[in-house]
Amino acid sequence: MTQPSPPKILINPPVFFSSAILTLTLVMFVIVFNDLATQIFSNTLSWISSQLGWFYVLSVAGFLVFIAILTFSSYGRVKLGSDHSQPEFTNTAWFAMLFSAGMGIGLMFFGVAEPVMHYVSPPVGDPETAEAARQAMRITFFHWGVHAWAIYAIVAMSLAYFAFRHGMPMTIRSSLYPIIGERIHGPIGHAVDTFAVLGTLFGVATSLGFGVMQINAGLNYLFDIPVGVTTQVILIAVITAIATGSVALGLDGGIRRLSILNMILAAALLAFVLIAGPTVFLLQTLVQNTGMYVSDLFNMTFNLYAYEPTDWIGGWTLFYWGWWIAWAPFVGMFIALVSKGRTIREFVLGVLLVPVGFTFMWMTFFGGTALNMIMIQGITELSDAVAADTSVALFQFLEQLPLSSVTALLATVLVVTFFVTSADSGSLVVDRLTAGGKEQSPTWQRVFWAVIQGVLAASLLIAGGLAALQTATIASAFPFAIIMILMAWGLMRSLRIDVAKHSSLASPRLTNSHMTWKERLKTLVSLPSKKEVLSFIENTVKPALTEVSEELKAQGVDARVESSEDGRVWIEVRHGEQIDFFYSARPHAYEPPALIMRDTQSKQMEEHKYYRIEVHLGEGGQDYDIMGWTKETILNDVLEQYSRHVHFLSQVSQ
Repeated sequence: MTQPSPPKILINPPVFFSSAILTLTLVMFVIVFNDLATQIFSNTLSWISSQLGWFYVLSVAGFLVFIAILTFSSYGRVKLGSDHSQPEFTNTAWFAMLFSAGMGIGLMFFGVAEPVMHYVSPPVGDPETAEAARQAMRITFFHWGVHAWAIYAIVAMSLAYFAFRHGMPMTIRSSLYPIIGERIHGPIGHAVDTFAVLGTLFGVATSLGFGVMQINAGLNYLFDIPVGVTTQVILIAVITAIATGSVALGLDGGIRRLSILNMILAAALLAFVLIAGPTVFLLQTLVQNTGMYVSDLFNMTFNLYAYEPTDWIGGWTLFYWGWWIAWAPFVGMFIALVSKGRTIREFVLGVLLVPVGFTFMWMTFFGGTALNMIMIQGITELSDAVAADTSVALFQFLEQLPLSSVTALLATVLVVTFFVTSADSGSLVVDRLTAGGKEQSPTWQRVFWAVIQGVLAASLLIAGGLAALQTATIASAFPFAIIMILMAWGLMRSLRIDVAKHSSLASPRLTNSHMTWKERLKTLVSLPSKKEVLSFIENTVKPALTEVSEELKAQGVDARVESSEDGRVWIEVRHGEQIDFFYSARPHAYEPPALIMRDTQSKQMEEHKYYRIEVHLGEGGQDYDIMGWTKETILNDVLEQYSRHVHFLSQVSQ
C-alpha cells in the first residue's frame, strides 16, 4: 500500500510570515545601517536597565512564588495528562533529559568567566578579597539557580497541561484559552505565538553568538586562527550548515545522538576539573556556596541596588532574566514533551532541583578552581585575560591544568555540539510554533528556521558583539514576560476549575446494591476473560449508553455514543462553549492475584490475565469496575456522573 506523501507546506500563515518578515527586516536593518543599529542597541539597553529593571525583577520573583504555591498546594496533585496517565519515561531517563536541557553554551561561556568577573569587579564592596570571592559565587548561583528554572517550569507546565490534559495544540496560545476562549485562534493568538517565536530566535541567537565567540577563541588557542567578527561569521555559516544537516536527519537521528554526545563530553570535562583541581576545596565550597545561596535567596531576589546606583544589574541580572525568558518557549517545550503523566508537584521538584544541582556543581568546580588559582596560587594573569576577553576565559583556565591541549580540544568540540543542538532544537521549536502546533512538517521549514537563526546571530555580532546580543535578548523578553504572566493566570484559572470538578466528583460511588451479598462476593473473586468483558460491553453497557443518548437527544441535547475496535464504548454530551461530558467504559487487563493463582507458573500468567470494565471520565480513570452490573444500575451511574457534571458547570458559571 502506497503511503501518502507528506505535505509540502504546513504553516500557520499569520505567525510564520510575520515572524519571518520581522526577523529578516531586523537583519537587513543591522546590515545596512550598522552604526545606527549599534547606537539604538546601546540606548535601548540603558533605558531598559534604568526604567524597566523593577518589572523584570518583580516578574521573575513572582514566577518563583507562583511555582512554589502550585507545588505545595492541592494543585500539586493534578497530573500533566489525564488522571489515569502514567509517566512515559522512568525517573532515571527523565532526570537525564532534564540534565541535558539544563546544559548549554552558557555554562561553557560563563562557567569560568562569571565568577572571576564578579571577583574582580563586584557590584558592591572591595574587589579581589575573600568576601568578593564569596559574593562572586553567591551571585553566580543566583543567576543560574531556581529562578531560571521557575521561568522554564511555568512555560513547560502550561504547554504540557493544556496539551496532555485538555488535548489542545502545544503552542503558547493554548494556555490563554481560560482567559480569552476561542479568540486564541484569532489575531491575539497569532500575536502571542509570534512573540514566542521572536523571543526564541533572539534567545537562541544569543547563545549561538556566545558559542561562536568561544569556538573562535578555542581555535585561536589550538591552531592560531585569528579572532575577529569575520572569522566568527564564517564559523556561524559552517556550524549552521552542520545544524541544518542535523535538522534534516530528524529528532532521533540528529538531536538525540548529539545530546548523548554532549552529556558524555560534559561529564568527562567536569570530572577532569574536579580531579585535576583542588578537589577538597571544591567540595567544601560546593556545600558553602549552596548554603549561602539558600540563606540569601529572598534578599537577592528583590535587590535592585536602588541605594547603590550601578550599571551592573543591567549587564548581569537583567540580562540573565531576559535570556531565560527568551529561552522559555524553547526549553519549556522540550521539558513539556518528556513530562507527560507526572503530577505538578513531581514535575516542579524534578525540574527545579535536578538541573540546578548539576549547574551548581559545574559553576563551583570551574569557577571555584579559577578563584583558587587567582587567590591562592597567584595566577593573576587568568583574571587579566578574562577582563580582556571573556570568550578566552575557559581556555586560559584549562591552560593551568594538566593535558591542556587535550581538554581545550574537548571543550571546543563540546561548544560546537552545544551550538549544533541549540540551533537544531531551536529550529524545531520555532517550526512547531509557526506550524500551529503540528508535530510533523516538511524538512525545508525546519531548515529555513535553522538558517534564519544563524543569520540573526551573525548580524547581531556584526552590530556590536556582546552588547548587541545582551540588548536583543533583554528587549525581546519584555513582551514575552507579559505573556508569561497571562499564562500563569490562565493556568491558575484552569487548575481551579480542574480541582473544583475533581471535588464535585468525589462523593461515594454507586454500588451494585441490587445484588445479594453472595452475588457481590462472587463478582469480587471472579476473573472475567477478555471475551466475557467484551461481550458484556456490547450487550449491556453499550445499550445502556445508547438509551441515555437517545433520551438526551429527545430533550434537545447534543449527545452521541461511539465505540472502538479495542472494546471501548463511550457517550459524549456536548455543551457548546462549556466543558463537555464524557463517560467511557473500557476493558483493562490485570495479572491474576497471587491468592487465587498461587500455583500458576509465571510463564502461564499471560494466559490467565483477567479483565475489568473501568469507567473513565473526561479527566481520567475513576478506579471502579462495572463488570456484572445490571443495565439499570449502569444507567443510574451514567446519570449520577452527569448530574455531578451539570452541578459542576453551574458552579463554574457563577
